[in-house]
Amino acid sequence: MTLSPTDNQKWIRRYHPAQDAPVRLVCLPHAGGAASYFFPVSKALSPAVDVLAVQYPGRQDRRADPCIENLSELADLTTEALLPWTDRPLALFGHSMGATLAYEVTLRLEERGIKPTALFVSGRRAPSRHRDETVHLRDDAGLIEELRVLSGTDTQMLDDREVLEMVLPALRADYRAIETHRARPGLRVGCPLHALTGDNDPKATVDEVQDWEHHTTAPFAITVLPGGHFYLNDHSREIVGLISDGIASDGFTSGGTTTPAR
Repeated sequence: MTLSPTDNQKWIRRYHPAQDAPVRLVCLPHAGGAASYFFPVSKALSPAVDVLAVQYPGRQDRRADPCIENLSELADLTTEALLPWTDRPLALFGHSMGATLAYEVTLRLEERGIKPTALFVSGRRAPSRHRDETVHLRDDAGLIEELRVLSGTDTQMLDDREVLEMVLPALRADYRAIETHRARPGLRVGCPLHALTGDNDPKATVDEVQDWEHHTTAPFAITVLPGGHFYLNDHSREIVGLISDGIASDGFTSGGTTTPAR
């Protein structure tokens, strides 16, 4: 599948173009999330890094585009959207659903002979650590409760029915995509992989995140920070620093290290 230039523009947001940056960072949002979530990351890393944020269909300015309920299809389309941007080295960062998607996109890029310089996966257990989850089968009230538990959304927004009517279809589609996805067994990326997580994340234990080390043939590192599923909201400066250092060093210390939660 080949995307037209117009379709490609729908998928990629480049909030702070960095024309002279030696590397690009591709950011992939969580379930229900949008590209704008990474606006602060783009601002913090520019002009040293050219940040591309992926905008999935069915949200914000893509509300009219049908949501995608299959993660493999989403990975295929995201990969196609990134091909015009591979004239410079790419690193990828994904949070939650975006972490699994970043891993799948990295596999697809490598299958095309394009090797990313680094993969950062946040707030997501390793593909080999499956849980049977059915959040996508809940009614609207059940989906809203999930948001409250994870604390990834402004609670005032959850009381605004008009806003909820806009975000719930994309959220349900994303949950269906990630909860029904099964990773292809035995595959590993060939680039350095850095896993990040909160020490109190109900969606991914530290043990489950540690197993990402089995999904790369390159050096692996893990960082654990205080917090829950959206721990990164409270540690943005540290995470931006880790990304910057990881890209600059073109890899991580083999074997990895864990930053203890404090």
